[in-house]
Amino acid sequence: MAHPDDESLVAGGVLAQHAAAGARTTVVTATWAQGTQRARELAEAARLLGAGEPRLLGWADHRVPASAPGRTRLCDVPLDVVVGQLVRILREVRPEIVVTHDSHGGLTGHPDHVHTHRATLLAVQAAALRHAYPDAGAPWQPRALYCATHPDSAVGDLGPLLTGVSKSVLSVPDEHITATVDVRPWLTQKWSAVLAHASQVGRERPLPGLLSRLSPDARERIIATEYFTRLDLRPTPGTLHELTP
Repeated sequence: MAHPDDESLVAGGVLAQHAAAGARTTVVTATWAQGTQRARELAEAARLLGAGEPRLLGWADHRVPASAPGRTRLCDVPLDVVVGQLVRILREVRPEIVVTHDSHGGLTGHPDHVHTHRATLLAVQAAALRHAYPDAGAPWQPRALYCATHPDSAVGDLGPLLTGVSKSVLSVPDEHITATVDVRPWLTQKWSAVLAHASQVGRERPLPGLLSRLSPDARERIIATEYFTRLDLRPTPGTLHELTP
């Protein structure tokens, strides 16, 4: 994910669900440096979700230079550099499933979300190729990449909530959704992880702060379901005529 709190907001329920089932989960965050308040908040959120110690790539947030003093903004880092960092982690962790932002950066289209999506998409492909990043470990191919997204039909309460945060709400056609996960059994855990990002809960515009001011019923309608589009990654046999115009 791009920022601390993204993991809890868009996939906190899925992380908690898999951890409860005994699966090993790992959170990788592209921005903010170790030692910052948001890095500490991320560590607590990941603990609550059963995801262990998060890994931070350490680049600066697009709008917050103090997020990583002296480091380049994520969007200004050459894509190949970020891909190389992710390939090394993928080959070490060896996940079956990878989750990231969708191609337009989720509901708000944040540029850090978009850059993280592009880097992750390239990394999950490159991680399987022995000649790509040969010093980053033995090749590994995840089974699938899931892009966290939001269907048109479920914008509902989120539309008015995001007014003033983003010029538009970037949802996708319902037919693009390939996995809809009811995370109500893990909702308390998910919401606790969101609240762990206390610096954002106390502010007016970030989504954790907006959600914290809603009634429990309204908040549940928004965060109790997580939506994803699956991209298959492992090669499937084909024939030459499929590539012939």
